[in-house]
Amino acid sequence: MEKLINTFAELSSCCTRTGKTIWQAAQEREADQNDMTIEDFRNIVKKNLTAMKEAIQNGLNSNEMSMSGLCGNDCSKLIERYKNERSLLGKTFERITTYALATSEENIRMGKIVACPTAGSCGIVPAVIIGVSDELNLDEEALINALITAGEVGRIVSNKVALAGAVAGCQAECGVASAMSAAALTQMRGGTIDEILNAMALAIKNLLGLTCDPVCGLVEVPCVKRNPFLAIHAVTASELALSGITSKIPPDEVIDALEQTGKLMSPTLKESSQAGLAKTRTAIDLEKRLLK
Repeated sequence: MEKLINTFAELSSCCTRTGKTIWQAAQEREADQNDMTIEDFRNIVKKNLTAMKEAIQNGLNSNEMSMSGLCGNDCSKLIERYKNERSLLGKTFERITTYALATSEENIRMGKIVACPTAGSCGIVPAVIIGVSDELNLDEEALINALITAGEVGRIVSNKVALAGAVAGCQAECGVASAMSAAALTQMRGGTIDEILNAMALAIKNLLGLTCDPVCGLVEVPCVKRNPFLAIHAVTASELALSGITSKIPPDEVIDALEQTGKLMSPTLKESSQAGLAKTRTAIDLEKRLLK
């Protein structure tokens, strides 16, 4: 059995030495550590993929508001707009943004979602993987492979940084989700191990310092709309990496910076709703109304 991989340098070395892809190395290790077959492990991933697809469809078909009344109908607005006017960036952009909003809004309605890596960032990975699959004409097995790659990226990051806004801000939630998506997408498009890891690093590097400052203490504002923004951010990272553009700072050092930034971030900007957007005049008024 391969020793547990704790860094991206170790992951790259393992894949280079064995000739395996990230998803192949990850599924073999997971199956071995959990005393199951690779087929069993892939079936678990398949269930998560199915849940993601269901969350997207449920979200696309609903404009029910959350209990707070703050969010819930933005996806329907976007769908309506695209019926009348196409996006400048094409159908794939439309799918990704609507899927991300659909999933995130399904979460705030207390629907079934897959936390990937968290509930607040649940729309990013599904939107990218599933939204792009039609464009690339990929089968289900390819999507399962992509999701395994995304999970492996999240797992390695979590070895150093807790994936929670209360610990390291939204950079550790939506930021990591964007990085997971960038890696998965780069693999889906035939990227090399180096390109996959550079896409991950580029995505994280350009989100360092992203705060977690939810209005009224709810995972709604700005969380819901961050999902489509950072899904597209993942696509940008993948495009750059596939063009041979690299992160000048190695992936593991980028994660070190993520960890340090989280430690230096004020506790008032880490899910406490004590600063930032959460303490704007409008946010305070909304909080008072909700308390009544």
